[in-house]
Amino acid sequence: MLLKPRGFCAGVVRAIDIVKIALETFGAPIYVRREIVHNRYVVSELAERGAIFVHEIDDVPDGQRVIYSAHGVSPAVRDRSKGRNLQVIDATCPLVTKVHFEAVKFARQGYSLVLIGHRDHDEIEGTLGEAPDVTQVVSNVAEVEVLQVRDPDRVAYLTQTTLSLSEAHDIIHALKIKYPNIVGPHSQDICYATENRQVAVRNVAHNAGLVLVVGSTNSSNSNRLVEVSRNLGTIGYLIENSQAINPAWLTGVDTVAVTAGASAPEVLVEDVVNYLRLNGFENVEEVEVMPENVRFGLPPEIVQAIGSASGSETIAVN
Repeated sequence: MLLKPRGFCAGVVRAIDIVKIALETFGAPIYVRREIVHNRYVVSELAERGAIFVHEIDDVPDGQRVIYSAHGVSPAVRDRSKGRNLQVIDATCPLVTKVHFEAVKFARQGYSLVLIGHRDHDEIEGTLGEAPDVTQVVSNVAEVEVLQVRDPDRVAYLTQTTLSLSEAHDIIHALKIKYPNIVGPHSQDICYATENRQVAVRNVAHNAGLVLVVGSTNSSNSNRLVEVSRNLGTIGYLIENSQAINPAWLTGVDTVAVTAGASAPEVLVEDVVNYLRLNGFENVEEVEVMPENVRFGLPPEIVQAIGSASGSETIAVN
């Protein structure tokens, strides 16, 4: 079974397009802070085109052009970029930007802020930087139990966009028990693509003997898909590509469900499907759980740059 939706979300498509367009418009090199999306194949492909990936803004030469990754950055990073006269192109996913705005809003209203997510994730680092003096990060229910805030009646929560739905639900539930007056965002912060891919796995896991999730090990949403499968009692593995498949996993399995994290390209999914075909799984059925037609526009700085650099010429993105 080949699950749909799978793979690239709108934020990932937008971020990759921004790097490709910048390279096409301005030429190499183009610097990118951190991995533009959490997928090694994508990063390697863009590096071959001339993108230079750096860990911090300080690694970019003064005055050069730099792209912020889809995971967003803190105000401190923006200030350092300005101080270095860097030409910034912001590829932050609009859904991550929404969480940043919410953090600023709650902080200005005097709330203590609880940010639900994984401390080592780039997205959490950026969001935490919006209001570090009033924000605490929690990753599980146990951490909720030891939380201490200035005013228990003025607490707000936000979540990382790539969490598992059940994981977030349990932590939010614990927060509401501890702080009955806690407030949250008007709409959930977990992004549509993360939710849709998890729902798809939940819908088919009981019909599969094995779930394979195509994605990189540092991709939060890809790891969550494996967790969803395993929590439902179906063996699941995260794989970078077909070479990561252990043939022993297929022994005694009649049906394999294949999906991909939101930053995994379709070419890697096709690679896995072809491997399975060659190993006895010749009948491939695509199972669409729900349609997905979300698109995000390009940021104004890249639109203006295209207009200035190319005039009436068309910029091709392949």
